[in-house]
Amino acid sequence: MHEGKTPDGSTEPQSISPGGSEGRGLLRSSGIVSSFTMLSRILGLLRDIVLARVIGAEALADAFFIAFKIPNFFRRLFSEGAFSQAFVPVLGEYRARGGQFLVRELVSRVFGNLGLILLLVSLAVVVFSPLVTGIFAPSWYFDFPEKFSATASMLRITFPYLFFISLTGFAAGILNTYDRFAVPAFTPMFLNITLISAALVAAPWFEEPTFALAWGVLCAGAIQFAFQLPFLKQIHMLPMPMVDWQHSGVKKILSLMAPAIFGVSVSQINLLLDTILATFLPTGSVSWLYYSDRLAQLPHGVFGVAIATVILPNLSRYHALNSKDSYSLTIDWAIKMVLLLAVPAAAALMLLAYPVLTTLFLYGDVMTAHDMQMAALSLRAYALGLVGFMLIKVLAPGFFARQDMVTPVRFGMIAMAANMVMNLLFVVPLHYSGNLGHVGLALATSLAAYVNAALLYIGLRRDQVLKNFDGISSFFKRLLAALFFMIAVVYVSAVFLGAMDAAVWQRFEWWQRLLRLCAVCGCGLLMYVSALFLVGFRVRDFRGPVARDSE
Repeated sequence: MHEGKTPDGSTEPQSISPGGSEGRGLLRSSGIVSSFTMLSRILGLLRDIVLARVIGAEALADAFFIAFKIPNFFRRLFSEGAFSQAFVPVLGEYRARGGQFLVRELVSRVFGNLGLILLLVSLAVVVFSPLVTGIFAPSWYFDFPEKFSATASMLRITFPYLFFISLTGFAAGILNTYDRFAVPAFTPMFLNITLISAALVAAPWFEEPTFALAWGVLCAGAIQFAFQLPFLKQIHMLPMPMVDWQHSGVKKILSLMAPAIFGVSVSQINLLLDTILATFLPTGSVSWLYYSDRLAQLPHGVFGVAIATVILPNLSRYHALNSKDSYSLTIDWAIKMVLLLAVPAAAALMLLAYPVLTTLFLYGDVMTAHDMQMAALSLRAYALGLVGFMLIKVLAPGFFARQDMVTPVRFGMIAMAANMVMNLLFVVPLHYSGNLGHVGLALATSLAAYVNAALLYIGLRRDQVLKNFDGISSFFKRLLAALFFMIAVVYVSAVFLGAMDAAVWQRFEWWQRLLRLCAVCGCGLLMYVSALFLVGFRVRDFRGPVARDSE
């Protein structure tokens, strides 16, 4: 039993569900999110294959990726970043301690305030798009005026996507808090479907196909937001927009957002600097980084984001109910799940970077073997940081759910400073030694992720939020043993099927590459799962934590 506060401030005992059902609930919810996210990522890969065939890695492709990156830059602030980090814990607290009427009241006011801010920001960027483009790609203004002009024009089309996708994130936060994880996880598929349609159907009608993609981005945002509205209505949470800055819940969210915005701004400034540096590198660098980052984000998005999405509402409830042990066990479970999934994924991407990229993107004359070689190098650098990226996703909620936004900000600033220093150490020498500056950007980003993850972990241990539980040493030994067998099988099968020889691999037809790559990955996956079982892992080890009473 646990004590929880009632709306009038008194305390009453509240119970946590039995550990078995809690654990199965986390595993089931993570599985639902991962399944839909996997489907979305597969569609995302298909989208990128289509984009590679339609726009390749040429100048206007770089322009489109920048015009698409800018609204996503601000999206981190208004949707996935500071806002969701502040909104979900407060919404969870209202749900745990207040009534349905109070929750609806909060939702409507947050919707009205957020919508107004998004509308004003969107209008401002549309009007001043050349200025914003100049911030993100200053070198293009002087060196590539046509590319700069195209980026500014596309930005006017793509930026209102921010309005819709941020409200989509707001709706997703509500649905996740009410344990409706499937709908938010399914929603991103509409972006991929819309962009694929824009590339295959609409692009031939445009003088420049990239502008069809820009309109596709805008349409996708509207479709994603509209899709979630009926599901909000089902749980009686369809917001009626009201602008009210004096509501106590709104004030609390704003107070939590202030440091969070600063923290997210720090990380976004870091990404902005990476983008600016990439525009100074040879034509194609932005596209090489885009394609390699997309592949590295596949396991990150499927597993890391899924686990983080599921644990944040649960951690918020445990914090409201003062269930300290269940809180700690949930983070511990999330870390172990990330390691079990991220470590083999990172190893496989580093081994198979070139054959994977070639299989997916090397078609016709738009993309070249040189493009694939450059992208493979940055993919290996991003894969090196995959474990760090995913750990950040599951460690940060340990602070956010306790409504501690300041500590992650401080850690983020340290990581950003480290990234800047490493950019200087890696990018310039690699650029002048062989036009590999984009690899330096990816490598610096990866190493900075480990700095951030380590600081978050140390902070949770320092606050005694994350405790030591039995079996840590045994867990790592078994994981490393299973990884060793997987790497051996992947390497041997890749050599046998010609995936490790670039000249041989390029001679295969696309379907031959795909079949051989699937065979290699299938052998590696089968070996990894079998090895996990042989070294002692069982299905119960993957379930969520057994709830324990706090002291």
